[in-house]
Amino acid sequence: MSRPGPRLAIFDCDGVLVDSERLAVEIDARAIGALGWAITEAEVVERFLGRSDADVLAAIEHHLGHPVPADWERRWAGEYARTFDERLEAVPGVAAAIAALTAAGLRTCVASSGSLEKMRRTLGRVGLWDHFEGRIFSASEVDRGKPAPDLFLHAASRSGVPAGRCVVVEDSQYGVAGARAAGMRCVGFAGGITPAAQLREADVVITDMAALPAAVTALLA
Repeated sequence: MSRPGPRLAIFDCDGVLVDSERLAVEIDARAIGALGWAITEAEVVERFLGRSDADVLAAIEHHLGHPVPADWERRWAGEYARTFDERLEAVPGVAAAIAALTAAGLRTCVASSGSLEKMRRTLGRVGLWDHFEGRIFSASEVDRGKPAPDLFLHAASRSGVPAGRCVVVEDSQYGVAGARAAGMRCVGFAGGITPAAQLREADVVITDMAALPAAVTALLA
């Protein structure tokens, strides 16, 4: 009898590994509001959570009907950096969940809409960069970001694991859609700022990282 092949848990970064979304969304709403779009934090979550920076910028410019000022992103970058440096923490329980999955023989990696530079800063800030170094993938490496499957398929290919042996851990509806499009199982994490209803297309939805190891291993059984 042949031995079963490798299994892979693919983690989103923001809102799954680092508790950054609740910090960023408040700044997002103010930054977009400064452009003249009176958007709420709930609208930011529904419209933009999980999408790449390029896709978010394109959507903002489409709504406004004109390009944003050339220095708009730069002017707000310092506030994001200061807020993360002062207040960012790992998602409660995620380090123990990662350790349990690794002990169970699963491979792990990160696939995020954020840039590698951003992830180096945020994952480094909470002590998770070294765990994933060399296995961190960004939407900047593929043609299409979430909800397209490109990023997850890229991560699986680079990890040497077929899509059918992967489980994605996501906290956004766009990430869940991308996982489904890639032919992968998905755990939706609703323990942050995303309403569970927005993750209803996931195979299972959890609100506590303590439930993650059992959820992932059950989906790959």
